[in-house]
Amino acid sequence: MPIDVASTRAAIIQALPLDVAEHGESPDAATLYLPPAHMKALRLECNLVVGSRGVGKSFWTAALGSADLRAVLGQSVRELDRTDVQTGFAKTVSMDSYPDAATFVQLMEAGHSAFDVWRGVVLRWLAPAGSDDVPLRRWADTVSWVRDHPESAARLMQQASQQLIADNRWGLIVFDALDSISDDWGTLDNIVRDLLRVALWLKSYPRLHAKIFLREDQFHRSVTDFPDASKLLTTKTELTWAMHDLHGLLWQRLINAPGEDGGHLRQLYAEVVEALPLQSGEAWQLPEALKRGAPGLRALFEALAGPWMGRDKRRGVPFVWAVSHLADGRGQTSPRSFLAAIRQAAEDSRDRYPEHVVALHYESIKRGIQRASEIRVDEMAEDHPWVRLFLEKLRGLNVPCEFERILDRWSGAFPGGPSTAPHPRLPPEHLERGWIGIRDDLNRLGVFELKKDGRIDMPDLYRVGFSLGRKGGVKPKTQAN
Repeated sequence: MPIDVASTRAAIIQALPLDVAEHGESPDAATLYLPPAHMKALRLECNLVVGSRGVGKSFWTAALGSADLRAVLGQSVRELDRTDVQTGFAKTVSMDSYPDAATFVQLMEAGHSAFDVWRGVVLRWLAPAGSDDVPLRRWADTVSWVRDHPESAARLMQQASQQLIADNRWGLIVFDALDSISDDWGTLDNIVRDLLRVALWLKSYPRLHAKIFLREDQFHRSVTDFPDASKLLTTKTELTWAMHDLHGLLWQRLINAPGEDGGHLRQLYAEVVEALPLQSGEAWQLPEALKRGAPGLRALFEALAGPWMGRDKRRGVPFVWAVSHLADGRGQTSPRSFLAAIRQAAEDSRDRYPEHVVALHYESIKRGIQRASEIRVDEMAEDHPWVRLFLEKLRGLNVPCEFERILDRWSGAFPGGPSTAPHPRLPPEHLERGWIGIRDDLNRLGVFELKKDGRIDMPDLYRVGFSLGRKGGVKPKTQAN
């Protein structure tokens, strides 16, 4: 039976809702997709997980905090279905579990070390229900007790570990969104460094583990310069998404679309793959072969977008093009950007090309890049407000270009140097090095690409959103039709 193209577009839009940019905040069985490369990050012995914005740090924090989802993950990651998980810090405020950012900084200003604050978070988690040992009324009381009663704290830790052994269970405490605690790099470095020391301390108890999700720029600072930090570094893994991972995630979303839309997309899937996806409870799952990059993934996307990014093969292949043009300067594409681009492409195809033979017109895929770039620019501005401040001065510039042209724009806007520009949150890491430091920080974040001939280029993911041009490239929205 022929697949109705208009229905396919409508189903894609329903499967990828408007808040797709917030992918992962509230995971469920239908959106739970475990790329094979992420299995290491979820193992208990992996203490340190590093990744850029939008790659899944908050998603996995939330998923690990759900007993139902841990049971699902336990089918792939041994022991997770027998693990008790506590959140030690996250975006969502939970004052009984951990101090919020203002309270944390106030505790440090009162003379408490971040090390003792983090140990207080752990002790509150492990204190037996109804115990009077650890004071719980105020965080200042908890942290003071931890500092002043080392033997009692050690005995409580030992007791908790022995109980887990007796129950044949494990304990895991997860930390995320640490950058939201402080706007000062020095303070934040101390907070992260002391948390890593606490993770090392927990290694003394075989059934207790910590998992810390860090942004790349936080990890690359001097937060591991303490004795035995190498024991943590050997467990480090990075959250990255290969091309087949992103396409697998897309189809995980599509085959689990609500109602008739899901049925329609599963029918399309079955016609291409010649089999229905796997059913697990109320959710549908991709077979492992597809998750690991089987050729069927490309055929599935061709069923949505056709074989070429134009009238012939000279324009590229949509399966590759849609991912590569969303990559940052380090070649990494986030699932958040990819899903946002596909949803926008479906809407644009519906509005502009309703008679096109497949659901996603190639010109609409290009406009999807524009939308994903806007989202990415907003995200970057949230994490690093200074990036928008400096990149807005480059509007209309064509890349690649000599760094001197960029320097002229910046110097004209801030003749006193980058230190004279307002920095409302964490400033550039290497602000003290002047404009060269700004250039290097942008390169490290993947906003700039330094070419072999010394010129500066920008990936479409940021170039389009910041309204810079490139000969023959995807146009910024302000220039596009």
